[in-house]
Parts: sequence; C-alpha cells; structure tokens
Amino acid sequence: MNDDGLLEVGGVVFYWRGPAPFYYLRVPEAAAAYIHDVASQVTYGWGMIPVAAKIGSTRFTTALFPKDGGYLVPLKTAVRQAEGIDLDEEVTVELELGGS
Repeated sequence: MNDDGLLEVGGVVFYWRGPAPFYYLRVPEAAAAYIHDVASQVTYGWGMIPVAAKIGSTRFTTALFPKDGGYLVPLKTAVRQAEGIDLDEEVTVELELGGS
C-alpha cells in the first residue's frame, strides 16, 4: 500500500476462456493476502471487491474476482485499448479498495 492508500500490483495479462471469457491480471500473493484481510469491510457479496483502478493515465472501476484463493483484476477492453495492453504483457495497476 502506498502513501495515498492505493495498492499497487503488477502482473502478466492473461486470457481466461471460462464461462465469461475475459482478460485478467492476477493479484500477487502478498497483495491478495492483504485484500483477503480487509475483504469483509469492502465486499458487496460473493467475494467481489469493488475497486477504483488506474493503469497508466486510464482510470476505471471494476471488481476484483476471487479465484483459487487469490484475486483477479478484470481488464476492460476500453482500458486495454487506451493503454495499448496486449496478452502476456506485464502491467502495473493501482487499486483503491472499495472505490467507485
């Protein structure tokens, strides 16, 4: 967590072909543990954690998706296009938990 109260996480963009195909960024284990500790204070149900997020100069809202004991950050098409983000690319995202 930085001085602004934002959680900065990085990872590699991947595509999940599940029931709802989408591009995601997996939250690293240490950050996921912190999120898990505060989840009950910010969740709106089903383990979803609302966040205000920023990648580069693009700000957006989404909800962290619980998966395999961690969390995934969904990357909207508009965000990926605005920032030129491709599959398998390393990206960093700032997250404000509970943000809207």
